Amino acid sequence: MCYTLRMASYKTTRTVSIGGRDGIAQVFVGGSSPVTIQTMWKDSIVDVSENSEHLEQILRDIASLKMLGCDIIRFAVPDTESALSLRLIQSKTDVPLVADIHFDYRLALACLDDSKAGVSVGAIRINPGNIGSTDRVKAVVEACQAHKAAIRIGVNSGSLPKDLAQKVEDGSLDRSEALSQTALREVSVLDQLGFKDVVVSMKASSVEETIKANEAFARVSDVPLHIGVTEAGPLITGVVKSTLAFSHLLREGIGSTIRVSLSSSPENEVITGREILHECGLRKGGVTLVSCPRCGRMGFDVLGFMQRWQKELLSLKKDVTIAVMGCVVNGPGEGKHADLGIAGGGDSVILFRKGKIIRTICAKDADTEFRKELELL
Repeated sequence: MCYTLRMASYKTTRTVSIGGRDGIAQVFVGGSSPVTIQTMWKDSIVDVSENSEHLEQILRDIASLKMLGCDIIRFAVPDTESALSLRLIQSKTDVPLVADIHFDYRLALACLDDSKAGVSVGAIRINPGNIGSTDRVKAVVEACQAHKAAIRIGVNSGSLPKDLAQKVEDGSLDRSEALSQTALREVSVLDQLGFKDVVVSMKASSVEETIKANEAFARVSDVPLHIGVTEAGPLITGVVKSTLAFSHLLREGIGSTIRVSLSSSPENEVITGREILHECGLRKGGVTLVSCPRCGRMGFDVLGFMQRWQKELLSLKKDVTIAVMGCVVNGPGEGKHADLGIAGGGDSVILFRKGKIIRTICAKDADTEFRKELELL
């Protein structure tokens, strides 16, 4: 466990509500609320339409992500068609959706308009600095107020104001401090407009810079933080970077919502986030999976079995431990704490509970018999 909370030098955050109207679930971020998990949709939604197979597939995938533990999903909105599609999708799911907006404030307004088919989204992600004039930012704020939508300010190394970027370049300002100062400037714009339902993210591709930026911001502001390492890389690299950054910040009491950024599937982002929170003691319950790393003694296809079962097992709303072991030599012993375990050798597979063998079956029947035992838990 990464955990003993240390948060004396950091401010207690305000609580921000996302969703909670038009059939959308209400998710709280910050304050004493549990740390939430987010992911980002990987594909275009420009051609989504009512009753289309594309829409139905998206809704099935959203439901699957929700079962895995995802609380909020963000979608890129590069054009008006995507804005209309996102509102349609939001009208069909209770998971709060966030519209990711860059440059064109009118796209934010389109995502918040409920005068046509669909409903307004749960939140808008903007960078006030690249939206344009104060009047444009004000228009987005007023629309969010009218539709009870939150705003997430997103800052990264590529969106620093020119004066701060120049200081970073000439070495007079640390990049992490520049990220924090940029975020504070953006928050002040919304403060002046009287808007408080704000979440901030400051992301760098460096673990150290991400940590330092969030620590600097948390010392002086009560705005909840969305933490993540941007462009973290492919699966293994991204998991390592995210785990290092998140475990450090969460231990400090920093971070109200998380997104693991991977060049991989949204499912892997959610599963990684869930496991980080679980190991940090911040998300209780659910299935704990234990599986052996395999060796030359392996007599059971652990990898194939896990690939077939992982998603379904992690979606179960049961507080149990499942062990998948490669051989009968160590399987029941190493997995003796498991509520249900499976191990094999040759043509035979054993099923066990709390280290005691309950049945020996043929390998070809492993999935069928495992399911029967699983349903008894």
